[in-house]
Amino acid sequence: EGLIEFYDSFKDMFEFFCKNTTIHGTIRLVCSDSNRMKTAFWTLLLLASFGMLYWQFALMFSQYWAYPVVLTMSMHSEPKMFPAITICNLDPYRFELVSEHLVQLDRMAEESIAFLYGINTSASLFHTNEKNIHVKDFSNIGNRSRSSFRLSQNFSLLRMSDHSNRSGKKHSSVGFRLCNATGGNCFYKTYSSGMDAILEWYRFHYMNIMSQLPVIINISDHEEQIEDMVYSCQYDGEPCRPSDYVHFHHPVFGSCYTFNSKGTDPFWTATKPGIPYGLSLILRAEQKDHIPLLSTVAGVKVMIHNHNQTPFLEHEGFDIRPGIATTIGIQQDEVNRLGGNYGKCTTNGNDVNVKLLYNNSYTLQACLHSCFQHIMVQKCGCGYYYYPLPPGAEYCNYNKQPAWGHCFYQLYYRLRNHHLNCFDQCPKPCRESLYKVSAGTAKWPSSKSQDWIRQALRHQNGYNSTSNRLDIAKVTIFYQQLNYQSVNESPLLSENLLLSSMGSQWSLWFGSSVLSVVEMFELLVDTLVLSLLFCYQRLRSK
Repeated sequence: EGLIEFYDSFKDMFEFFCKNTTIHGTIRLVCSDSNRMKTAFWTLLLLASFGMLYWQFALMFSQYWAYPVVLTMSMHSEPKMFPAITICNLDPYRFELVSEHLVQLDRMAEESIAFLYGINTSASLFHTNEKNIHVKDFSNIGNRSRSSFRLSQNFSLLRMSDHSNRSGKKHSSVGFRLCNATGGNCFYKTYSSGMDAILEWYRFHYMNIMSQLPVIINISDHEEQIEDMVYSCQYDGEPCRPSDYVHFHHPVFGSCYTFNSKGTDPFWTATKPGIPYGLSLILRAEQKDHIPLLSTVAGVKVMIHNHNQTPFLEHEGFDIRPGIATTIGIQQDEVNRLGGNYGKCTTNGNDVNVKLLYNNSYTLQACLHSCFQHIMVQKCGCGYYYYPLPPGAEYCNYNKQPAWGHCFYQLYYRLRNHHLNCFDQCPKPCRESLYKVSAGTAKWPSSKSQDWIRQALRHQNGYNSTSNRLDIAKVTIFYQQLNYQSVNESPLLSENLLLSSMGSQWSLWFGSSVLSVVEMFELLVDTLVLSLLFCYQRLRSK
């Protein structure tokens, strides 16, 4: 009795509630009981207000459960670490273990070009007397490779006539045929450009040849030193140190070096913007034509990327022309994604279902390549040569897997058209740094200064050039500004904002507060208790 107010009837309880509640309009239900029209009008008005209120509530919750985000941009200015810089000489070289097969491939390419276009390229294009890269301690493997591997003649380049276009002209395409393991389901890998077809055909054979090499080769002991590619290196006016770079070999882009790969050395802290405080390099841009149909560009490949990140040079980066001084200004942008219910992203890749095959930090490209390689090994029985291998797998070789090319190109087509689930399994990083670049070029060295610059390089770095063509390039990479733009995702409708919006709607339609909701809850409890009491009294009277 101390908690529940007892009423003689439900009518008394309802009149007490209407006269004492803080909800606007309810008192008119009691005061106008002598006028049924007014009572009906206010009853309908209150019910309509309730309907509008809960309709607005439904819209709010549907928007909240959609988890929309809003982008907020902010500017920060502070000293920061210089990004990682990867340079490659665009000059892949021949390994001794497979040099004989590469010579045979060059002859096949020469015959194919002569068949397609009637051009004799033996004198100007192919050079078989170049210096080979000797890999020690693999002589047995090399002998076994030479005796067992054979270049296949089943993938000859063909010219095919296409249908006429609207102007009536006939177009031809060039390609090669690929079939499955049973010799069926064949299709032609064709290109409208004969140059693209020849390059792809050459790369296809090249991957089969390179699959004969051991998976792990310490190339750094058997190739030219960084001084043979980088004649001068300065950062913030100070000479670079041997510990500032790491070396790796790319099968297409040749010998590569990454500066500031870890991003932990205070030497690479950027304290001032501008050209004098950036990274300045004088590079050798000479192409020795080790594998001419694999790399048709002369110059240097440069890529600016984050620390501890694998540089995917086939997807990003830009080329530096020989005889040119290039200045590259960079501007950093930082993107922070919410993740969770607000979007799919990963903090470090540990929650991704794809097992990364790269030892560096998580990136979207690393995940996509790893996902494709796992599917490739599962579907085709071997791995794509340009990507790392999963444990226990081997690289594709048409002597062992004759139909791997057919399997690979079909899988790659499905990946490119988002028909594989790799894009669903590989989310974007929750935190990502992006670099916008702007470049300017000028002829370097100039006609007046080229003689003494070459003399200085010859005496200081052992530079020696017997060619009349320009074979050096200069590149300077610097921060345009130290301030960077941060783009952050934030919830469009948070819990606090949802409660605030609900309170605003409640006040709009009823002019009341949270306490009014408690009053309604109290009315429901009183109704339930009073109903139980009336039932109990009726049972006792019977």
